[in-house]
Amino acid sequence: MRRPYASVLSPVGQLNKQHAEPVGPAGLIGRRRFLQGGGALLAGSAMAGHAVAQEPASWSRPGLAFSNYGQPADDQITAIRWISENPAVPGDGVSWTPLHELEGTITPNGLHFERHHNGVPQLDASQWSVAIHGLTDRALRFDLEALHRYPMQSRIGFLECGGNSNTLWHPHPVQAAAGHLHGLVSGCEWTGVPLSVLLDEAGLDPDAQWVIADGLDASGVTVSLPIAKCLDDVLVALYQNGEALRPENGYPVRLFVPGWEGIVNIKWLRSLQLSAKPLWSKFDTVSYTDLHADGIAERMTFEMGVKSVITSPSPGQRWSSSGVYEVRGLAWSGAGTVQRVDVSADGGSNWAQAILQEPVLDKALTRFRIPWQWDGSAQTLLSRAVDSAGQVQPSRAALLEAKGGNAYHHYNATVSWQVAESGVITHVYL
Repeated sequence: MRRPYASVLSPVGQLNKQHAEPVGPAGLIGRRRFLQGGGALLAGSAMAGHAVAQEPASWSRPGLAFSNYGQPADDQITAIRWISENPAVPGDGVSWTPLHELEGTITPNGLHFERHHNGVPQLDASQWSVAIHGLTDRALRFDLEALHRYPMQSRIGFLECGGNSNTLWHPHPVQAAAGHLHGLVSGCEWTGVPLSVLLDEAGLDPDAQWVIADGLDASGVTVSLPIAKCLDDVLVALYQNGEALRPENGYPVRLFVPGWEGIVNIKWLRSLQLSAKPLWSKFDTVSYTDLHADGIAERMTFEMGVKSVITSPSPGQRWSSSGVYEVRGLAWSGAGTVQRVDVSADGGSNWAQAILQEPVLDKALTRFRIPWQWDGSAQTLLSRAVDSAGQVQPSRAALLEAKGGNAYHHYNATVSWQVAESGVITHVYL
């Protein structure tokens, strides 16, 4: 449960009646109004009515010793990945990033979501190497030592499973926290060697139009990637947030394919084969395709759509009183940058523009914020993102009309939370 800002009529600051009244639709304080002075709604109110705590005597004594690797505070261990495993297939399942427990845009390595088809392979990095072969001038093989000799680049970007948010295809809203519904997305800084550098060294045959990438997991995940993308911004990643990849996220080496669905970001990379045609593997044709209402299956969707979700408040929380709260969330798009996020507190009848936290990066998570003066009545919150390609996040009704009810992946419609008079937050469909 989040502590609300104190009432805008707090004795601290003695805000005038003009500021005490709602300054936007349904009490939302839009970006322009907030930057022009609406921030006075929050000024001085945070400490109103709260006594300053006495410092415990124990704080004056020497603290704990150094550790070799830092750990969260004891009272923060509730921020954990939520796991769902398939009992019929060993190692098949997912774990969600607890988006509702986090702030900012960078996901800690230990909380990055997981999607495994047959568990995490136990690899000996000293015996690992990746081959580049097929339609090349020369076949090459790189071990870890060789890759570390190449110039590296770092890129902050989101990674999202194509199955993220798929419970929202169901006819009735599932009651779960924001991260447990939408947490198959995480944002990190990825560091590695540009794939284009390695392909250039191998020399490309003019007929090479696809890269067939496969990993070392027991399920044999293999995907086909267009050569144009591979020559653009794909990284052969060795580091995540400054440290070596963790086993569950692809150690020793994985692909990072900015803006594209998670399955093509091959973990535990084994080989890259240049080909004139796609392989049409199971993962190209079956596992991550969407069946439309007309019976046509959409294959190789690749680019993740423009999307946003409010992470605070989140279903399962309860606000204790009316007053001013900061509504917070995340937005992203596989097509470029987030240009705008609008938030509604009345179920989409009216919208106010949220503040985007800088820096707003290409194909990366973007944090948005907007103050809301909740009057204690039942209201419905939702967000809607617009990206640099001009794409607008669709409503649930529009997405269902476009794709039908048989799809299972690539859900990117707007998401709605209802705030009841009791302050209880629930997931609702509009």
